[in-house]
Amino acid sequence: MQKSTNDSRVQSMYAGDRRWAVFAVAALWATYAFVFWKVLPYVGTQEVMYALAIAGGIVLLFNTASILAMIEHYAGDKEHIYGLDIHYLDVLRGKG
Repeated sequence: MQKSTNDSRVQSMYAGDRRWAVFAVAALWATYAFVFWKVLPYVGTQEVMYALAIAGGIVLLFNTASILAMIEHYAGDKEHIYGLDIHYLDVLRGKG
């Protein structure tokens, strides 16, 4: 019985973390796009613009890849990761 309760709690915690991770990636992309758009008029040469675009693209690529890897890791080990959280939350509430 406790297992199914934990399963729904684990799924809920994982779904929340996944939503926040996707939101963080979307916010990062939007921030980079906005900053690039606002800086573009002040760029002196086309080479500088290319350098900024490539550097920003690399940062976005690596940050997006790391967040996706984190989500994948959490999906594969969520029983352990969130099980510990649930255990200690229950202890703090006096249930465990």
